[in-house]
Amino acid sequence: MTLDVTPVHRNLRTRVTFLGLEAEDLFAILAVAVVSNVLGRFLHREMFGMPMNMVIQYLVPVMSVPGLMFFKYGKQRGYLLDWVQFHTKPHVYAGIERDSRLQTPYLKQGEN
Repeated sequence: MTLDVTPVHRNLRTRVTFLGLEAEDLFAILAVAVVSNVLGRFLHREMFGMPMNMVIQYLVPVMSVPGLMFFKYGKQRGYLLDWVQFHTKPHVYAGIERDSRLQTPYLKQGEN
């Protein structure tokens, strides 16, 4: 009895993309769509002959796709998540910088 072998091509390094955007980017666009939907409900004006709420609810998320594609062009994988984390976390600029809130020294002379 012979063993039937079927070739399976697996490449774990392949990025899963849709319209050139990763899954995290699509979640960001979904968040923009939700926020613009909520904000669009409160506007009762017109822009270009269309109600402003329609413009904000549909045009902003649709235009954010090419905007995000342009923003990420040539960047590495996971760039948007790294960019957001860089701007939301506190920064440590130097490890030997003097503490401005420290009033008394940690160590006193002559103590063991």
